[in-house]
Formats: sequence, C-alpha cells, structure tokens
Amino acid sequence: MNRKDIVWHDGKVTKEDREKRQGHRGCVVWFTGLPASGKSTIAHEVEARLFDMGVRAYVLDGDNIRHGLNSDLGFSPEDRRENIRRIGEVARLFADAGVIVLTAFISPYREDRERARRLMNDGDFVEVYVKCSLEECARRDPKGMYERAKRGEIKEFTGISAPYEPPENCELTVDSERHTVEECVSMVIRYLEERGILGDYPSRDR
Repeated sequence: MNRKDIVWHDGKVTKEDREKRQGHRGCVVWFTGLPASGKSTIAHEVEARLFDMGVRAYVLDGDNIRHGLNSDLGFSPEDRRENIRRIGEVARLFADAGVIVLTAFISPYREDRERARRLMNDGDFVEVYVKCSLEECARRDPKGMYERAKRGEIKEFTGISAPYEPPENCELTVDSERHTVEECVSMVIRYLEERGILGDYPSRDR
C-alpha cells in the first residue's frame, strides 16, 4: 500500500524523550534458532532479569503471536515471511515506545531477519543466534514435534522438511547446548550493558 493520503504521524513525545526518562534505550533483541533450541526460555528469563532491574521489557513469543495477530497464517515459506514481516513492524513500535522487545521466533530465512533489521535505527536491532545442534533439539523435543515431522505428520517443519539459515553476522551467539539457561541469559544482559542499551542500571549477575 502506498496511498498518498496515508501519512506517518510523529507524536509530541519522542523515543529519545522516553529513553531519557526511563534511563535505558528501546530496542529489539531478536532471538532466532531451530525449534527447541531454547529461544523462548532464554527470552523470558532475560525479560524477568530486566524487569528485576527496573527495565521495561516484553517478550513477543512465536506461539502467542500465532494465537491472535498471525492466527490466519500457516507455515508455508510465504506465510513464514509474512509472519516475520508483521512481527518486525510490531517490534519496531514497541522499540519506539522505549521498550526492550525480545522476539522469540524461528525466523528461518536470513532475508526476512534482515528486513526486520532494516526497520530499525543503527544499534537498535540485536540479533541473537541461539545455537543448538539439530540432534540436541530433537532430543529435547518438548512438544514431540520433531518425531511427528519425521513421520510426515507435520509439513514444512524447520530442520526436517523446511530449511533454517543460521545468521552470518549476528550481534551475539549463545550456545544453549554448551551453556545453561542462566549463562546464556547473562551473556545477553552483558551484551546489552556493554552496548549502553541498559543505561546506568547495574547488572545483578555479577
């Protein structure tokens, strides 16, 4: 849509105004990885840690989004791209509101993740690759989906019958196969601190 009568309206309160008042930046922390790699678990633990620090943070979780906003989408390549496009736009609004928004989606295609990145200002998009081998993800298999996919009961399942393209130049990689959830969370918090995203808030994992 490119109608001339639809114009973006800037509010009187800017992103910078919100950041100054709350003492931290708004940004998108985009977790990506195979199913069962630990994306949602780590994202929710990061959210809890940030909340304890007084930081405004919110998780956009893949399953939750598909219950409402994206309930009309399936798992074809086209629907996956639209799923990520919508999430990118919603995440941008959260970040503009001064929130650290944590997205936990497989988001299997590099092109789609890069499109989400381009919506943000430089430094406001942090791609976190939750690295975990296919074998370990399948071993965890909390929903039994890998086994169902192998039996052909689930079509277009990432890692089995649909591709996953790992990041090539992400800001941070956390290996959930080698490190505990707590260690992965600390890595994310430390990165946000070192990049000045958390402002003057002290880390509680030191």
